[in-house]
Formats: sequence, structure tokens, C-alpha cells
Amino acid sequence: MHYVKLGGRLDVSRIGLGTMGMSFAYGSAGRDDAESVRTIHRALDLGVTFVDTAEVYGPYVNEELVGQALRGRRDQVVLATKFGMISHTGRAPGTLDSSPDSLRVAVDGSLRRLGTDYIDLYYQHRVDPATPIEDTIGALAELVAAGKIRYIGLSEAGVRTIRRAHAVHPITAVQSEYSLWTRDSEPERLPLLRELGIGFVAYSPLGRGFLTGAIRSVDSLAADDTRRSNPRFAGENFDANLALADEVRQIAADAGATPAQVALAWLLSRGDDIVPIPGTKRVSRLEENIGADGLTLTADQLARLDGLTPPAGDHHTAAQMRMIEL
Repeated sequence: MHYVKLGGRLDVSRIGLGTMGMSFAYGSAGRDDAESVRTIHRALDLGVTFVDTAEVYGPYVNEELVGQALRGRRDQVVLATKFGMISHTGRAPGTLDSSPDSLRVAVDGSLRRLGTDYIDLYYQHRVDPATPIEDTIGALAELVAAGKIRYIGLSEAGVRTIRRAHAVHPITAVQSEYSLWTRDSEPERLPLLRELGIGFVAYSPLGRGFLTGAIRSVDSLAADDTRRSNPRFAGENFDANLALADEVRQIAADAGATPAQVALAWLLSRGDDIVPIPGTKRVSRLEENIGADGLTLTADQLARLDGLTPPAGDHHTAAQMRMIEL
């Protein structure tokens, strides 16, 4: 496993592990906490040092699961979690809340559930329009000084917010969706992060599983799988996007790799400041994903991937897209 520095200061494995799907979003029927713990342990054994969760996953139960898995192995991990999608000050359910009072409650809850006395990377999960970013970052800086968190991150923040936040306290990483079929960050966000020396963490690097080529019908998804409401998995969009997945499959055949490995290798080729965090709850998928660390794509293969057919549909629901800054 190769390693890089997020923001020039935080050492992490070149590929991390997203844990959301172990407890949340992709259907309750497939939940297997024992297998999820084995997956986290296997990740550590393979050299993965970067593990990502959030208080809203579950809510809360994913942090508890990660805390259970890391018991006795905390020093092997750069542990990231997020706040701000749950209000601890009485705002209405579903309302963003990054007020200083709310995040101070949130961090203590995350520390307790994760079974640790510090969080390596603490992200604002979505920008709260009701709280000036300067107030949020100022409160996070106090948590850094208190030793509760080590580094500050933002998730799905736009360029103006990133600049304002970084002026208050150094931002170590910005997390956003980035993959072969979601490239919104390339025109403005990525150049700004490189200007400021901030790392980029790419979530959903496999397009919520679509880019693996394994999903051939929405009927294969559980009834409570949130991908059923995702526009790219809906109706005619799904059928159109199968062609994109098949293009990736063809390139993977040429590369002697799996589509998932090719999708991740493409992201790794974009720069050492980009760290994908593919999510999985199975050891076999984890091992497959980690194989991308040793895959080098040819110039022709990269060019073909750059020129893939654009996807049909937004990458989030309309309500979720409204919480994303570009």
C-alpha cells in the first residue's frame, strides 16, 4: 500500500475505507456486523490506515460499529467522522446545524461512540447556511486546541466557503463525490484545493456500485436501498448508464483488472492529493478494491476513461443536491 499526506500534513493510505454501507443506506437485509468488523480488520492488515464514518450514518450505529472494530487497534488508524446533519440544539429534524453549540455536543457523542479520546479528521458534513462558516471553523479550532480533534475537514463545500474557512484555520481535506461519472469538482474546486494545499477525499468513487458492472437491474437492490431514489438508478437513466458501466468493463478487460479496480486506478492517476474511500462491507470486495493500488493504466486506457459517455441523471436527489455547494 502506498501512502500520501492529506493537506501536506496528515499521513493516510492511498486508498481509504468508507464504512457507511455497513450500517446505512444500502438496505438493512444485507447488514452483517460481524462481516463488517472482519472487513475493517482485513483493511488494517492490508495497510489501509484511513477509515471514514459519520454520526448521521444510522444514525450513530455506524460510529459504534467502527469503534467496536477499532478496539485495541486505534493507533493504526487515521479516523475521520462528520457532524452537522443532525441538530443538537433543537432545530427541526433534517435541518443542517453546524452551530458551535451543536458541534460541541456532536463531537463528544462521536468520541464516546468511537471509543477514543481524539478524532484525527473532523468534517463539517454539509455547509450550514444558517451559521457563518467562520463561527463553525472557530469552534472547531477550539476543539483542535483542546485535543479533541487533530485536523479539520469540509464536505461538499464550494470554493467561496473553502477560502473563508481556510482563512480562519487550515483545512486539511475537502471531501466530495468524485468518480468516472461525477467530475463536478474538476473545473473549480480541485484547482483551489491545490492552490491552498488542501487534500481531496473522494467518496462514492465507484458510483455507489454502478461502475463495478455488478448492478444490472434495480430489482437486484433491496426495497429499502436508498439507491432506488437516486436519479442515476431510475428508469431510462439506469438503462443509459448501463452503457457507461459496460465501457468501463471493456477497458478493464484490456487492463486485466476488474471494473472497480480500473475506476479507482483512474482516480489515483489524477494526483497524489486525491484519496478515494470506496465503501464496502465484505472482505472480498475490500481486497478487490485494494488491488487498484498496484494497477497502472496505459495512456490509451486513461484517455478512453476520460472520454466515457457522460452519465444520465444527477448523482443525488434534488433535495440532496441543494445541500451541495459548487
